[in-house]
Amino acid sequence: MRFGIVVGEASGDLLGAGLVAAIKQKYPDASFEGIAGPLMEKLGVRSIYPMERLAVMGIVEILGRYRELSNIRKNLISHFIHNPPDVFIGVDAPEFNIHLAQKLREAGIKTVQYVSPQVWAWRQYRVKKIAKAVDLMLTLFPFEEEFYAARAVAVKCVGHPLADVIATHPDKNAARENLKIPGDKEVVAFLPGSRGVEVHYLAEVFIQAAQWCLDRRPNLFFIAPLANEARRKQFEHALHRQGGTLPIKLVTGNAREVMTAADVVVLASGTATLEGLLLKKPMVVAYRLSQTSYFIFKFLSQVSHYALPNLLAGKSLVPELIQHNATPEKIGSAVLEYFRHPEKMAFLQQEFEAIHATLRKNASYQAADAVLQLAQRNSNATNQLQFG
Repeated sequence: MRFGIVVGEASGDLLGAGLVAAIKQKYPDASFEGIAGPLMEKLGVRSIYPMERLAVMGIVEILGRYRELSNIRKNLISHFIHNPPDVFIGVDAPEFNIHLAQKLREAGIKTVQYVSPQVWAWRQYRVKKIAKAVDLMLTLFPFEEEFYAARAVAVKCVGHPLADVIATHPDKNAARENLKIPGDKEVVAFLPGSRGVEVHYLAEVFIQAAQWCLDRRPNLFFIAPLANEARRKQFEHALHRQGGTLPIKLVTGNAREVMTAADVVVLASGTATLEGLLLKKPMVVAYRLSQTSYFIFKFLSQVSHYALPNLLAGKSLVPELIQHNATPEKIGSAVLEYFRHPEKMAFLQQEFEAIHATLRKNASYQAADAVLQLAQRNSNATNQLQFG
């Protein structure tokens, strides 16, 4: 059994690796090729292009790389049409994968999109294109399944793999010991994102927010996990531009253990906010884009919340500081608010535990079963044509 698969960033690599591993448990000889991250490559997925080439965020930023991305997609379409897989699976990266899936489906290849684009939040007209592009949408969250089912798109909510692997009550003390964090400190973790453009827009404001907090609460300990060496150097340059005096421990990778060790987390809006929720961490969510990208997004947006904890709860649980509101003072004030009112931390933990339970569905195996059922329907139809 052969599968095409394309992921565009680290979070997709994590999801894709779980799916590949679950399929290989049932079909050890199954082969995969397309665009993969390091976790998937360790499982034997052949990457035709490096995943980093798809890791771009923001409308203007995507337009700036349009020619390169378009050429990659055209080459993949040609490759898969001439070497058709049993199923093509797009993992996240919807701006890239949905068009790719549509062309492959038109050529008779079964297609799956694993992780819905935020079509429920903005540009809802995309549902029509998605319906033409995919045989099956696999969603991570229950409210997404309801959205697609109401619009007659084949859909299955599989839950989120992180909810399966993260403990209900993570061990904060063990994480602090491993990271050599003093036990008497109040710990704030800063996660400016895994993409270069995110670190570009958020690193300096996070550093300034940390200094603002330290000036008012001297017992704070700061730590920042950076996605890779490139992001670490980028953050170090931002520290240098701010004077290089902030006492902050930098870690390459290991974001989950860093968040586990923290009392409060400040982070870019995105998948990391879900991980923070599952770790039951009070958080402050911030995000910045280029002015043009933000203007377009704001114009097309159809939701009042952007952070996943608030979307999953259906109400405002954690502060969201977007674009001009993402200032050092506002971020710092939101952080210190948690320390001044520990009852808010306890309330969030209860809310996050309830959400965690709804997302724990053994996601990778649910997704694998759905993909294999689709592949087998294809095989059965072929057999009927041959022997019927």
